Amino acid sequence: MRALLSVYDKSGIVELAQGLADLGWDIVSSGGTATALSAAGIAVTDAAEITGMPAILGHRVMTLHPKIHGGLLADRADPEHQADMAAHGIEPIDLMVSNLYPFGSDPAAFQHGGGGAEDLIDIGGPAMIRAAAKNHAHVGVVVDPGDYARVLDELRADGSLSAATRRRLARAAFARTAAYDAAIVDWFDDGEVLPPTLHVAATREQRELRYGENPHQRAALYRNQGAEPWWATATQHGGLALSYLNLYDADAAWSLVHDLGDRPACAIIKHANPCGVAVADSLAQAYQWAFDCDPRSAFGGIVAVNRPVDDATVEAMVGAAQADVVIAPGYGPGVVERLQAKRKNTRILEALAPTPEARHLRPISGGWLVQEPHRLVAPPEQWKVVTQRTPCAAELDDAALAFRICAWVTSNSIVLVKDGVAWGIGAGQQNRVEAGQIAAQKAAGRAAGGACASDAFYPFPDGIEAAADAGVAVIVQPGGSVKDADTIAKADELGVAMLFTGERHFLH
Repeated sequence: MRALLSVYDKSGIVELAQGLADLGWDIVSSGGTATALSAAGIAVTDAAEITGMPAILGHRVMTLHPKIHGGLLADRADPEHQADMAAHGIEPIDLMVSNLYPFGSDPAAFQHGGGGAEDLIDIGGPAMIRAAAKNHAHVGVVVDPGDYARVLDELRADGSLSAATRRRLARAAFARTAAYDAAIVDWFDDGEVLPPTLHVAATREQRELRYGENPHQRAALYRNQGAEPWWATATQHGGLALSYLNLYDADAAWSLVHDLGDRPACAIIKHANPCGVAVADSLAQAYQWAFDCDPRSAFGGIVAVNRPVDDATVEAMVGAAQADVVIAPGYGPGVVERLQAKRKNTRILEALAPTPEARHLRPISGGWLVQEPHRLVAPPEQWKVVTQRTPCAAELDDAALAFRICAWVTSNSIVLVKDGVAWGIGAGQQNRVEAGQIAAQKAAGRAAGGACASDAFYPFPDGIEAAADAGVAVIVQPGGSVKDADTIAKADELGVAMLFTGERHFLH
């Protein structure tokens, strides 16, 4: 039996080669791998001895040779293949072990020089991996050092790899080269959000999800290649295993609370929509106000805060309705234990801040909708006052927060804010009037003197009337309706200030 070992990452390769040698396998290798094995006292045949060719072109051509690829691709049951091998002196290769140049890493650290990103595009490695994986009926292929021990154990126990193992390894090999090519294509795209083709490479995470959107749906979590999302390194201190919706809603909450500025902030999410949002001078106050926005909806919600949870905040939390998830950048001494004692099923997550995405993908039947990620573009300083009355500084602050929160609420959405608190949130309605009515009902007068934000323009003056009935002093909306003159006139009639942002924020 013969194994070809050619790896860039040499983790565990000496131990694998020694195990194969102890089982009587012949070892073929190349370049730095051959040097490392020889230095460890392992008998190894250099690939150059088989091909009759040294490595050339700065290691760009080393294993691209019929005596290598013939040994990997030969069908041992095909007489014509056997005849070709005999005629050309090609010996079969039974095990191929390879990993690839670290494309995407610093070219200056690359062992084979060159100094450019193109130098890290591996050619020989993928060619050998694909050849061995194609011929998995006869050849085992290993691309992950994590599989070395399992392969050795099976060879020691059974003398050969089973068909099932070879198939599993081949699938992992093609997945590796597919992800590698996707990374190279992404490099060529150079940050283009809407490239001519889209190649999604993601790996299933070890974290088990309890179920999907509903208990009868299976679900799993995958991480995009090269991504470092907050949930990948989050620590769960207690509670049940996370479900699909727990993570989906937690991501919405964590993203929103980090979009609220530098003051202590809290966002409570229910079914991907905020039901309570507040900023304050202390985290405990921000949490309490966010909870007070809509205590009924907060039950079973996701609580996200942008400061470590301290004693005062945890006291407020254990005195309020149970949350399914609490997510924070940290927890003070004894805080986790207090939460666990009162809310044993609550998932308590500690996480780093979220990182922005390059593009936003949404699946539809047979494809994807792709867009730039959501963001607010025009700062409040660029908004236009369109009414006779100009809002004061406090009203402008409320308007800025209301519009920012509104952008995170499913359309049609209306948000009522007063003194840093979203007292009324009307989400996901088919018309803007009813969204406003829901927001006003939830605010129950607490937004009087504050701001009303709409995620899109008001098509008719009745929306302005509803906002004024809620007692707000300023309305902020994108503008752009053919009825803008009518809505401005209505705001002037009611003595309400109004701002046009010039940008819509539908969310679906």
